[in-house]
Amino acid sequence: MQVNSRKSNKVVIIGAGFAGLAASSYLARDGFDVTIVEKLDVSGGRARQLKRDGFTFDIGPTFYWMPDIFERFFNDFGKSVKNYYEIIRLNPAYQVYFAPEQSLTIADNLKDIKKTFESVEAGSGEALQRFIDKSARNYEIAMDELVYQPGESLFEIVTPETITRLPSFFKSIQSDVNRCVKSPYLRKILQFPVLFLGAKPSNTPAFYNFMNYADFGLGTWHPRGGMYEVVRGMESLALSLGVKIEHNCDVLGFEMAGRSITGVETSRGIFKSDVLLSGADYHFTESLLPTEYRQYSPRFWDNRTMAPSALLFYVGFDTKLSKVAHHTFFFDTDFEDHARTIYDTKEWPSKPLFYASFPSITDRETAPPGHESGIFLIPIAPDIQDTPDIRERYFNLVIDRVEKMTGNSLKSHILFKESFSVNDFKSIYNSLKGNAYGLANILTQTHLLRPRIKSKKVNNLYFTGQLTLPGPGVPPSLISGKIASSLIQKHHA
Repeated sequence: MQVNSRKSNKVVIIGAGFAGLAASSYLARDGFDVTIVEKLDVSGGRARQLKRDGFTFDIGPTFYWMPDIFERFFNDFGKSVKNYYEIIRLNPAYQVYFAPEQSLTIADNLKDIKKTFESVEAGSGEALQRFIDKSARNYEIAMDELVYQPGESLFEIVTPETITRLPSFFKSIQSDVNRCVKSPYLRKILQFPVLFLGAKPSNTPAFYNFMNYADFGLGTWHPRGGMYEVVRGMESLALSLGVKIEHNCDVLGFEMAGRSITGVETSRGIFKSDVLLSGADYHFTESLLPTEYRQYSPRFWDNRTMAPSALLFYVGFDTKLSKVAHHTFFFDTDFEDHARTIYDTKEWPSKPLFYASFPSITDRETAPPGHESGIFLIPIAPDIQDTPDIRERYFNLVIDRVEKMTGNSLKSHILFKESFSVNDFKSIYNSLKGNAYGLANILTQTHLLRPRIKSKKVNNLYFTGQLTLPGPGVPPSLISGKIASSLIQKHHA
């Protein structure tokens, strides 16, 4: 078996997803010898690509929100987003269907969005302005004072600003939205961004309305070529800083000396380490440790509120589609009923809401000329039964609904389809219960109440990614990588 030689301050990172890549660059910049071991044959983790017959699909994230976080990441290395990829601001940002041939489009600026709201409900334009003004200030506080904190002390998040906003941590986004507008359509539009936090609007603290500013204030963007271009940019930066990335390298266990990990056992040999940072699933990583070195018990994980899993379809169409936007939501069924099937009853929804992305509307590189690439996503409960028959039934349901809502004829234009769901999240990503988004961002799973970045039982073990701070989503993953690297620098420089 191959054994890699040990060097001073050698960090091994498990996983080349967003968090692992981000952390690797910070650590390499700060003088650590960094190696990433990645199970898959490419970097990106959940943000990989599917290429087939001239079509290109983002397998994982498709929304590029919070562009300031991406820019801040590259700025930390004297670079800019534009050094690695091009982003396009989408107009409309997205479209929302509520009934057949009945939809609203959300523009790329607040002035026009207010006009759209006003056209639905008199007085809602100014109510929206007040709501966004508050969410903008919450966004500023969150980004400047909260999300980059390492979660070592409650006092990190107790500031004069957060104290004045304490009530908003005990009220829900749903109650805030309901005070802002009365239209059920507008309420759905204002509540949907919390889906990116992996929780029900009724359980999500009102402070998290900063996601509405991320939506209406900062806009929705698209990296030309797809979200995987962000991965390529981050990988390029990491490699330029001296990071080594070993693909097809499945982690099997750890070598230990007392309460320290000295080596990572993989399918390609042992990688010696002074520090181990896991960007893989937190629960999976701890399952490879002796029981006495695991921080969290099976009961702890069973009692967590997981963010949803997903059923995804990647479809090639041999024609262009009309009456849909790059990002299109189908909210023609009851929001709360669907949420209950995810968080309460944990069953397949009978009338699911779903999301569709047609990147070829914006980006000609993602489909052959005259064709359309379509990605469809249904949020579902984690650890739910997942069979080919169930997937086929829901695919037909989705296609039927899109045809009914938009008037497009789709079935006769399908060239192929591929799917991805709970069983794939488990087998490919070692994802706890097959979740897609980590832990829900609810009050009882915030800050100190999330799994810790620094292990309390293993001296040189750290974690990064969506199961720890600051939470689910691509921008939080970049932030998580920075936080973890800062803690390693603090304790192991």
